[in-house]
Amino acid sequence: MDGFKVNPTETIVGILIAVAFVVMLLYVAFGQITVRKLRKNPATKNELGMEFVSGWDIINVAQALAMPAFILRKFKNKKLSFLYANADLLIKHTNRLDRVLAFLFYWALMSSGLFMAGWALLDVSGML
Repeated sequence: MDGFKVNPTETIVGILIAVAFVVMLLYVAFGQITVRKLRKNPATKNELGMEFVSGWDIINVAQALAMPAFILRKFKNKKLSFLYANADLLIKHTNRLDRVLAFLFYWALMSSGLFMAGWALLDVSGML
């Protein structure tokens, strides 16, 4: 144990990779449990927002269910509102488990992505 030293940078990167793996699992789980159900429902299948790439609607739905309502209402009557999922309608057609899963997935995705981008920026700038 005398030669073993813990490198804090490697530890943080390891934690980020573990969090990213959990986010991937939550992405698949949320897509299979919630979004699949919403895609099959005729009332909600066209209200999931614009899908830029395959699977983007999963992120749109998670955002609509995880963001506070007062923020989402600002986007509701704008010209680009078709890009976002209809939060009011989705809340009516989801249960508590769906909304908790959306919250966990969306905020884990956003926090890990922003933290990784910040870490990369600090590393490239030479601050680490």
